[in-house]
Amino acid sequence: MVDVALRPIDDSDLDALFEQMRDPESVRMAAFTAEDPDDRTAFDVHMAKVRASPTAINRAVTADGRLVGSIAAFVIEGVTEVTYWIDRAFWGQGIASRALALLIESVPVRPLFARVASDNAGSLQVLRKAGFEITGTEIAFANARKAEIEETILRLDRPAKTAPPDAASGA
Repeated sequence: MVDVALRPIDDSDLDALFEQMRDPESVRMAAFTAEDPDDRTAFDVHMAKVRASPTAINRAVTADGRLVGSIAAFVIEGVTEVTYWIDRAFWGQGIASRALALLIESVPVRPLFARVASDNAGSLQVLRKAGFEITGTEIAFANARKAEIEETILRLDRPAKTAPPDAASGA
């Protein structure tokens, strides 16, 4: 079994995260992405903003010590949402599920929300496995597909278990 851990995102992670977030198949599957996934300046500006946000938790996801993605909880329009991105080379190994479980246990806020392209079966499975329940759908513009598509909205109400200190930070 792969050892999945979360730790703070380091400056040295940014090149790899940028490359992961511009993989064409991953971008299409995620659908709701940056307007131009190849725009490094926009990526750097966005990462600086989210890493500096006092209301966001941003973590690198590692598998057996290797950087394989990122995960975050952030406040938007008064609700806390989660998001994650796992390098396509690591899909199907349970890494997203384990990373999401670690994040959920470290975020005491409830409810938590998530949004996912309705045809993204893998991500829907990860969220449902973590206890998120579908609350509805919306039609929204997906930059990666340059079209309006259906987005599934999910909600998690179950309380967080007591996580050990700094479980999400890896400290």
